[in-house]
Amino acid sequence: MKQKRRKFNPEFKTKVVLEALSERLTLTELAQKYELHPNQITLWKREFLDRASEVFSKSDKAQKAEQDSKQETEELYKTIGQLKVEVDWLKKKLQ
Repeated sequence: MKQKRRKFNPEFKTKVVLEALSERLTLTELAQKYELHPNQITLWKREFLDRASEVFSKSDKAQKAEQDSKQETEELYKTIGQLKVEVDWLKKKLQ
């Protein structure tokens, strides 16, 4: 009988890693508590520490999204201005 691989969500992994970093329990105790292999916790901990600096830096995607947002805002303000001028012109013509 084939055993199905378990998948863990990022929240669970973070919880386990933070508990491992606090060092209140040994790695073996944590592994028993969460029904994991100690090597898995060590792997998650190493990955977490290696990528920790990314949390405080803006990613390329975030920068691109911010730039796109600014460009879209500028275009919308331009359209609003143009529409306001047209409405004012039409109001004058109707008087």
